[in-house]
Amino acid sequence: MSNRIKAFLFFLGDVAALYASLFVMLVIHYRGAWYTQFITLHAVPFSVVFAVWILVFYVAGLYDLRRLRNTIDFLKTLFAAIAIGTALAIALFYAVPAFGITPKTNLLIFVVIFTIVESAWRRLLNRLLAFGEAPHRVLFVGDGATKDEVLRTIRAHAQLGYAVAAEIDAKTAAEDPSAILRAAKDHRANLIVIPSTLKRDAPLAAVLYHLFSKGMLVSDLVNFYEVVMRKVPLDDLEEAWFLENIENVGQFYDPLKRAVEFALALALGIILLPLELLIAVLVKLTSRGPVLIRQTRTGPPRPRIHAL
Repeated sequence: MSNRIKAFLFFLGDVAALYASLFVMLVIHYRGAWYTQFITLHAVPFSVVFAVWILVFYVAGLYDLRRLRNTIDFLKTLFAAIAIGTALAIALFYAVPAFGITPKTNLLIFVVIFTIVESAWRRLLNRLLAFGEAPHRVLFVGDGATKDEVLRTIRAHAQLGYAVAAEIDAKTAAEDPSAILRAAKDHRANLIVIPSTLKRDAPLAAVLYHLFSKGMLVSDLVNFYEVVMRKVPLDDLEEAWFLENIENVGQFYDPLKRAVEFALALALGIILLPLELLIAVLVKLTSRGPVLIRQTRTGPPRPRIHAL
């Protein structure tokens, strides 16, 4: 199961928990008339409030799979998000008269029910996603603090979908490249993570290419670190990384910048055209000479570049 599908499951579960808590609150307060109350008064206002709550959950990182573990820190984050959502709900109900309701007791009952339902649902799914075999069994090749940090993160966050199949140090890989083949087969690895410096070794590159041709995924350590940790390992970056990424950014940014500048200039030119014509007429009527002036600028001569 991919990480996006897992995050989407959390989203669907939160939406279901919100509406289920609302229905329970309405049944408690209105009994048999709960459905009429939902349709006539509560459906639209609470749907708007629920959209705000989901946004608060997203900002709080409750859909970031790296944080979804049954720990005190997770519960603190969840309860803080619920508290912020409650404060925003109160503000919305009293700031938007069009809602037609300003619930007090009902909102309190809803928050208590939702807190219980959401805590139980989240803890259950966190536990379920932590079990089972991970879809990506990773064979790590190399040494260093960056690799160790990724290993600790993967082992602590099973819901990310990665499991450490095996490790091979840089010396063993360089002296016996076939050790990678044996480790991948013995430990059923389907993803190899290796530093870019080791991939330049010809015998190792040949082994990696052979595994790649058999369907094995091969990832650079820096790229894999960025995927898992959502940040860049500055200690392991090389000049080539900066050149590649800066070049790609420039290739995207420069045409976009020119397009935006042209569009803005064209729009402003059309909007200000009547004013520009009026100013040109006034200049012509009140002063001698042309409306537009051309000047010859002086300065140091421009260098000439000769082709070799």
